[in-house]
Amino acid sequence: MRARNAGSGAAHDPDPVLTQIGAVRLGLEDDFPLLGTHKVYVRPIDRFGERYALDPFFTKLTGITEDNIEAEARALGEALAEVDRFSGGAQFWSWGKDELNMIAISCYVAGIQPSIPATRFDNAVKLLIAAGMPIEDLARTPSNKLADYYSVDHPPLQGHDALDDALSVTYTLQHLMKTGKLRPDVFDRL
Repeated sequence: MRARNAGSGAAHDPDPVLTQIGAVRLGLEDDFPLLGTHKVYVRPIDRFGERYALDPFFTKLTGITEDNIEAEARALGEALAEVDRFSGGAQFWSWGKDELNMIAISCYVAGIQPSIPATRFDNAVKLLIAAGMPIEDLARTPSNKLADYYSVDHPPLQGHDALDDALSVTYTLQHLMKTGKLRPDVFDRL
């Protein structure tokens, strides 16, 4: 799972709130198939319930436009419910602590309870450590460059797109399991 926020980091720094969530289901048996993908746009609102306008830098970085938000975005609670249904109750593995840095903060700003408990999330960095990726390489490899780091052949991906970033992590995990560098049972042991 990957999430993107609408913050700009400028002098007028808006609250960091989600604008997009991407998730991929990966089978842990046989050939480790991709079982499905899900992407949802989230309507970015501030702590007073007002809609944020997207910062032009954010749009340039992510490719997310005002048109995407207007046409496709859901309220945060609805978007989280969709992602939870898509997961089928499975564990979420994100690149870092998205459940705290993105979801929990966005729920706090929106004034809602997070609908997915923190116990359902874990950090995929642990999986890469178990597969032997050097810590110094982990520190300088963002999620959107992970598949490239391992020279995994994959369709074109746009960096900073939540689904494409999740796919980069997934293609990498799939590759590591197919090559025997990561065992599927490690998902249950970490």
